Amino acid sequence: KNLLQVSPPMTISKDSNASREQFGFWLGTLARQWRAEVDRRLSPFILTEARWIILFRLSTTDHDLTQKELARIAGVQGPTLVRTLDWLEEKGLIERREVPDDRRAKTVHLTEKAEPALRQIQAVIQGVRAQIFADVTDEELEHCLTVFKKIGRQFDAFAGSEQDKDIIMVGRVKT
Repeated sequence: KNLLQVSPPMTISKDSNASREQFGFWLGTLARQWRAEVDRRLSPFILTEARWIILFRLSTTDHDLTQKELARIAGVQGPTLVRTLDWLEEKGLIERREVPDDRRAKTVHLTEKAEPALRQIQAVIQGVRAQIFADVTDEELEHCLTVFKKIGRQFDAFAGSEQDKDIIMVGRVKT
């Protein structure tokens, strides 16, 4: 779909409010489209989004991840993660190991058999990245990343703030 055709109805103006209103829409839409394109290109390899994201996240971490940590960074719920890990383990792509200090927890590890799938995932991700950034300058990308990081710091500040304790529901503040 052409994004201009699915854009929410908003008044086009040069005021900063219009840009702020559109920001979330575009951020969400582009993230979904990016994942969908990678998913489409990996589908012939029986790598669904849930599967390739788990393999990719495991390949890019610098420490052992518990299933709980993996669910958080992959953005999936526990039951979905367990089903995906069951399939990946059945195919020999990952293995789960008990954590010595906590028998309830398990860490997830890639196996050597995962290497061809990881190479394919990396190649597809790099190909999509090259295509979508073809017309974006390094300067434009750096500026965009600066804005993302600034916004990310605001979300970090929300966690546990006093403002959170006063909010009962969206649009209503405790009086």
